[in-house]
Amino acid sequence: MTCLLRTDSDGVPLFEGLLRPTIEALRELGGSAGNEELLDAVIRREKIPEPAQAIPHKDGRISRLSYRLSWAKTYLGKTGLLVNSARGVWALTDAGEKVTDGELERVPALVRAERNQPATPRTNGRLGAKEPEAEPPDWRETLLQTVQTITPDAFERLSQRLLREAGFVKVEVTGKTGDGGIDGQGVLRVNLVTFQVAFQCKRYQGSVGASVVRDFRGAMVGRADKGLIITTGTFTQAAKDEAIRPGAPAIDLIDGELLCHLLKDLKLGVVTRMVEEVTVDGGWFTAL
Repeated sequence: MTCLLRTDSDGVPLFEGLLRPTIEALRELGGSAGNEELLDAVIRREKIPEPAQAIPHKDGRISRLSYRLSWAKTYLGKTGLLVNSARGVWALTDAGEKVTDGELERVPALVRAERNQPATPRTNGRLGAKEPEAEPPDWRETLLQTVQTITPDAFERLSQRLLREAGFVKVEVTGKTGDGGIDGQGVLRVNLVTFQVAFQCKRYQGSVGASVVRDFRGAMVGRADKGLIITTGTFTQAAKDEAIRPGAPAIDLIDGELLCHLLKDLKLGVVTRMVEEVTVDGGWFTAL
């Protein structure tokens, strides 16, 4: 089924067209949702086709759709229609619950006016679809760009190190041709239970589709208890659904965003420096 939203030439909805779906999806989800849950709800609600979900935004850390949805959430937040908690949960405000289509149409112009940017020209009485100015690359973009320059073998070794640091043992990289996509295996102990885990590494931009998940599951049957796919890109909604399909062995998915945070938390190629802020308490001196 085709998407009814205004889209670009690749079929990805324009960010301004995602304002109303974001509000409606949050209403359906009870007024709040995390980033992943909200993205999935918008995809299902607007019937956005898998090819449009799979198109990467620049470095491939996130999809173009996710990038534009992030801008939609930001604009809604700046106009007081949404609030975002420290844990990344977006919630409707009272104003967001009652917002009208006319008010939503004015959101981009209001935010741009605050930034002293000219409003996008109107076309047939509607705001145009100019995308917001891109922000400077952050550490995650730099990290993924770096990871994408290493060889496939090096990425497999990175995945092996990542799993070892995360508590896996007996982690081996196989990477044999015709092995059904299994790049390695490891053992994970959770309390008193031990799992044989097969993993696949996909170092590229773009999104992993459902067919990759199905093929990987077929290859791991009888050889592992659980599966894990690690990619520098993203996963389509169909791939996420396939990974947790009822009646089939569950497969865990690590996309580029999560990969960055795991590498950061485990201090693998990422250095975090705390900045010391020093202030002088003048009142302390006057009290002497």
